[in-house]
Amino acid sequence: MSLFVEVALPVPMRQNFTYRVDTDEHANQSTQEPQIGIRVKVPFGRQQLIGLVTAITDSCDLAPTQLKSVIEFIDDTPLLPESLYKLTLWAARYYFCSQGQMLTQALPVALRKGLDAAPQKIQYWQITELGSNIAPETLKRAPAQKRLLERLQQTSLTQEDVISLELNKAALKTLEDKGWIARHEKLAELNLDWRSQLELDEAPHRLNKEQAVAVTLLTQQQGYHCTLLEGITGSGKTEVYLAVLEHILKQGKQALILVPEIGLTPQTINRFKRRFKVNVAVLHSGLTDNQRLEAWRQARCGQAAIIIGTRSALFTPMAFPGVIILDEEHDSSFKQQEGVGYHARDLAVMRGHLESIPVILGSATPSLETLQNALSGRYHHLQLGERAGNAKKVRQGIIDIKNLPLKAGMSAPLINEIRSHLEAGNQVLLFLNRRGFAPALLCHECGHLHECDRCDAFFTVHQSLGEIRCHHCGNQYAIPRQCHNCGSTMLMGQGIGTEQLAEALQQEFPKYPVVRIDRDTTRLKGSLESHLSAIHKGEYKILVGTQMLAKGHHFPDVTLVGLLDVDGALFSADFRAPERFGQLYTQVAGRAGRANKPGTVLLQTHQSDNPILRDLLHRGYGEFARSQLKERQMALLPPAWHMVLVRAEAHSAVDADNFLNAFAALLPQDKEFEIIGPMPAPLDRKAGKFRRQLMFQAKHRHRLQQEFERIYPLVEQLPEAKRCRWSLDRDPQDLL
Repeated sequence: MSLFVEVALPVPMRQNFTYRVDTDEHANQSTQEPQIGIRVKVPFGRQQLIGLVTAITDSCDLAPTQLKSVIEFIDDTPLLPESLYKLTLWAARYYFCSQGQMLTQALPVALRKGLDAAPQKIQYWQITELGSNIAPETLKRAPAQKRLLERLQQTSLTQEDVISLELNKAALKTLEDKGWIARHEKLAELNLDWRSQLELDEAPHRLNKEQAVAVTLLTQQQGYHCTLLEGITGSGKTEVYLAVLEHILKQGKQALILVPEIGLTPQTINRFKRRFKVNVAVLHSGLTDNQRLEAWRQARCGQAAIIIGTRSALFTPMAFPGVIILDEEHDSSFKQQEGVGYHARDLAVMRGHLESIPVILGSATPSLETLQNALSGRYHHLQLGERAGNAKKVRQGIIDIKNLPLKAGMSAPLINEIRSHLEAGNQVLLFLNRRGFAPALLCHECGHLHECDRCDAFFTVHQSLGEIRCHHCGNQYAIPRQCHNCGSTMLMGQGIGTEQLAEALQQEFPKYPVVRIDRDTTRLKGSLESHLSAIHKGEYKILVGTQMLAKGHHFPDVTLVGLLDVDGALFSADFRAPERFGQLYTQVAGRAGRANKPGTVLLQTHQSDNPILRDLLHRGYGEFARSQLKERQMALLPPAWHMVLVRAEAHSAVDADNFLNAFAALLPQDKEFEIIGPMPAPLDRKAGKFRRQLMFQAKHRHRLQQEFERIYPLVEQLPEAKRCRWSLDRDPQDLL
């Protein structure tokens, strides 16, 4: 009997591919029949790819000459549980991508390369008889070896211990070469003790009335339900999560917690590890492929009781699913911008539905989409309006900087306020969402601004690196000595970046150490954690940073937060700009006065009478967001209507325009649909290509889905489609 399998491959073509199963060869490889959901290695063109089996049949319409055979079946059993498999198929349809692209998103990189999904052997080191007779004091001149020997004389160490305790790997090898310690291997034992006996390392904090009500409601509900936990900054949402987790873990179920940034994972992990004596698996892009695979294995077999990760951790299988928590659910980093543009929040809600488990979306500044679902009754809605503990309400103020002299972007009133807070022994946080030394390089003689030769954007000056760099395409050069236009040597940075601000603060306040936290200073592994740890110890008094510092961090000694340049955020081509600004301001302001010290937030602006700014400061984010929701409904914009953004880029602008005009001609035109464009993207040229976009809106989500499924095959046949690169972005978060 002939046997054929349909395979989903990680290629953009929206189809699966049929392969023949050579039964004789298959019998040599495995005694089991192929199953849906297992990985296979197959020939594809001149290369070999790894895909997942989506169907098994005994007949095929293709001619035998068109068929190729499966090279190898990698797994004996399906990799993903049925609920996750269904989720990826639903997501592929919703985001108009191939099943193979979506299924591979759901797997760690190591599994996409064909590594074994079964638990691996654990390496560990033990002291030898020779080593146990060595006195550590004899290694005074080699402190790293001494520390290791002392540890190993007490207990054995695994690879994980070496990493978590930051032990020296070179010293480990030296001791091994001396024969004082020996390396061994053992099979990982499945330990599920936490399911029958949960141990707490610290007593739970006493909850205030609002927190207690929220916990009671969240723990009483059964099966799937989605809840928005809207709590002002500092209201103790994490304490609510911890209390819910205790309830879930005591039932022997696992918890998946998603955070928006790698920067938030260390403090989140520590908070959960301090409370619960359980195995915590961590998944984010800062780990190696093998570390992520090991965390995935532990979650899949149930050994990890808590799984914490960023966006991609959403697809981690759980043996005993219990709850999914999204912290800072409004954050735009939950939406993937490259490749398949899925939104982790929306898929988390769908996963909760498929696995019949609760989903909690927590935020001080909920996105308008989530807020609308909560206000319409689709989600439960819980609110925390009090700051936890002794934290007092923050004092807010606007500094109108029209006609005021500025020193590195700071006005005299702000500098005086900084001085008084520092002299009182507190920490100060200054927020400037622009990294680098200066946003542009200007010629003082002819006024020429140095522009990227591949984008419609100016080069940013990075003084410490000695280069000018484009933040859109990564193009970089050494800082020029002469103007490209007139040859003058009088070149200067125009505008302020975090690098220049940190330098100016160090000169203004030489007694107080300054730390800068942005993408440039946190590139190296572990650098962000060491900076945050030093801030908590009080080693730095002035904190300068971009959005990385705005999210969820708890700095008890910060009593003053200053926002230097927010005017740019008030004027944007993106309809989401007011919502983003409201979230950013509220989140940054929430870093002040989180303990028992009163906090102050000062905002510098040339637009002190801007209605958006006034509305936000006077009524707070909650009321501001509700009025923004009404505006969106009147303007027929998301979330009132549903949007797909069609992007096209080409070396010739005409090719991108022609394709989008042909695309628009296929779309329906009636009162339930709206077509906007084609038009240039706000950043017209990027990396040497012209960019155009077409917005398509529909009143009903299912009609939008139907129409796109109808026209997609027609679009792929358009001759204009071959002259440009194009993509669809469902529910776009960024119009740039």
